Amino acid sequence: MHPQETAGPPRRGGYGAVFAVPEFRALFAAHLLSLLGVVVGEIALSLLVYRLTGSPLLAALTFALGFLPYAVAGTLLAGVADRYPARRVLVVCDLLCAGCAAAMVLPGVPVAGLLALRCLTALVAPVFTGTRAASLGDILGEGDLFVLGRSLIRIVSQAAQLAGFAAGGLLIAALSPRGALGVTVVTFLGSALLLRLGTRRRPARGGGAGPVLRSSLSGTGALLADRRIRALLLLFWLPPLFVVAPEALAAPYADAVGAGPAALGLLMCGMPVGAVTGELLAGAALGPRGRSRIVLPLAAVSLLPLLGFALRPSPGWALPLLALAGSGMAYTLGLDRWFVDAVPEELRGRAMTLLTAGLMTIQGLGMALAGFAAEFAPAHAVVAGAGALGTACALLAVREVRRSAPRPGESDRAQELRQG
Repeated sequence: MHPQETAGPPRRGGYGAVFAVPEFRALFAAHLLSLLGVVVGEIALSLLVYRLTGSPLLAALTFALGFLPYAVAGTLLAGVADRYPARRVLVVCDLLCAGCAAAMVLPGVPVAGLLALRCLTALVAPVFTGTRAASLGDILGEGDLFVLGRSLIRIVSQAAQLAGFAAGGLLIAALSPRGALGVTVVTFLGSALLLRLGTRRRPARGGGAGPVLRSSLSGTGALLADRRIRALLLLFWLPPLFVVAPEALAAPYADAVGAGPAALGLLMCGMPVGAVTGELLAGAALGPRGRSRIVLPLAAVSLLPLLGFALRPSPGWALPLLALAGSGMAYTLGLDRWFVDAVPEELRGRAMTLLTAGLMTIQGLGMALAGFAAEFAPAHAVVAGAGALGTACALLAVREVRRSAPRPGESDRAQELRQG
């Protein structure tokens, strides 16, 4: 039976149809809880490490450790997403994160231990996000509801990040960093409870026999050997590699144009606000065909607004440029549908883990490269250069996606032989 028939979602369209599915509501609420916990925990841990050491480098490292393990875990542990039932994986991941956060609350834990615990939670993250993304197909089916469900997860990720920074500051002021970490423990436990009680138990997809490491590597190899999947992954990854440059350089750019802390805060909000707006407009105003039609043209031009930074705009002009660049990321709605159609069901968990792990790794790399380039060139020039180089790379990815697209009337076997 098709997953959508099992879940039984209603036939009306739009975001309302997604929220009408009880399991998705539980998954969505759990995501919101755990995401707020992650953001609050990152702020609290960074401040705690800084107070214990007085080192800005170690404080910054607590954030960097959120990116670095993604590539390792996304490659070596991806098989977990298909090997075990999704609900079990999600609940265990939340409990592991709650345990790590609880250990951070203990007063005797050294700084090295705090950083090791942060690294462990980051290793769990790609397995959790990949499993959750794959389970959306079980809950919502592989059609338009899946696309809109993925869109809502991204929207709440952007919005909760902004809210989490504000909530984190308030909690730390009221409770201290360790007290805020205690709140993080509660959010992870709440997420685990919602997932355990609010979602159905479904059998594992498979994942093959033998060690998880072998299954993960073989699954990743099979995915990357497929030309169509490679092309789609490139289109997912390349624009975000460059679009993070303004965020990475927001502080030096604001300083260069004489902007104060308030203007810096607005600049940091510009791209997330644009991303949320673009997702909502594409999800609510366009149907499945419309979202598919805009994928390639929107991906091709999404980074062009960054070229405006060549003129060293004031914050008043930079803000709409950032919002436009953020809204361009709405091309991923239609791309989600293409990706899930291209991936075999037995590899879906590993595919989603690879996708999300690659995306986080790419963003971390993009921030590092932008910072490195800014050592040799002004921040506004680096952002404009990211727009130019990113557009060129996006055009190459668009061309590869077009070339790898299934031909009308072509059999699956013929397509497989053609793509090697």
